[in-house]
Amino acid sequence: MKIGSDITSIQYLRAIAAISVLCFHVCDAYGLGFEVGAAGVDIFFVISGFIMWVTTEGKPVGPQEFMVRRLLRIVPLYWIATAATFVMAVLKPQFFFNVDTTIGNLIGSLLFLPAIRGDAIHPIVEQGWTLSYEMFFYLIFSISLLLPELLRLWFLMVALVAVVIAHYLLPLGYLSVFTEPVILEFAAGIVIGRLWRKGFRLSFHAAVGLMIAGFVLLLASDLMPDVDRMVGWGIPAVLILSGAVFAERERGVPKLAFLHFLGDASDSIYVWHVLTGVMVTALLLRAGVPHAAQPAFLALGSLAFTIICYLFIERPILRKMRPARPRPA
Repeated sequence: MKIGSDITSIQYLRAIAAISVLCFHVCDAYGLGFEVGAAGVDIFFVISGFIMWVTTEGKPVGPQEFMVRRLLRIVPLYWIATAATFVMAVLKPQFFFNVDTTIGNLIGSLLFLPAIRGDAIHPIVEQGWTLSYEMFFYLIFSISLLLPELLRLWFLMVALVAVVIAHYLLPLGYLSVFTEPVILEFAAGIVIGRLWRKGFRLSFHAAVGLMIAGFVLLLASDLMPDVDRMVGWGIPAVLILSGAVFAERERGVPKLAFLHFLGDASDSIYVWHVLTGVMVTALLLRAGVPHAAQPAFLALGSLAFTIICYLFIERPILRKMRPARPRPA
């Protein structure tokens, strides 16, 4: 994901997406109504499609190598978070609502096939459902790597659209869940990545206009609660990402070190924030913090602990997995 991390706007969007999901969960716990914060997931999905295309186009990457890289990037951190959440949920169930702590769901969560309730999956790590969708997308993407580049693009578009069509034909189950229309957000990211790699340009003002339109549509999505997620949040996410990367191509963006750092830490912020939120909630209750002040302290405390998780868990893991560079003679 080196190229992706070199695009500063992508780093900033990753940070914004992760923190918005964190704030969504904090507000949801206190009934403060920040549902649009959950759209950070949709931004992540579009970014994922973009990054997967940008980092593989024109490179001799095979399906096996691609999947190994993806698994090494996701599995260690997610398994550690799943194990920690499982232990805490067993020991302190009063802090974890509707978490299925059966051994079957633990194993299923580790394999990205958690328990299904209603029409959704419910892993041990509440927000981990998105990683199950990511892994499903990676499987489809890895198959595309067997094809020439132009055929890859058409294969991915046809396959992802066909998957969504199948959603309306399949009975409830894993296949029905994993073929939700939200899968098309990955396809949109791929198209943006293709355009970006081919040198496509937008005027700076047009690109900024796309970003503004995306954020306005996100804010307006609360007025259309019955609209499908792909429409209400997916389309704005596509506009935001498109505007961001093409605006950066024209004029660049300011280098803000801390926001870039938060982009690096976004995976940890996303994966750990519910568990760290439980820890911070317990501390706030013990310290007697007034109820009205708790959401702000909870958001800041959760963010601080997730950054610690990034520094002392995720980053050391990534360093150990990074191939050693040959020393010069």
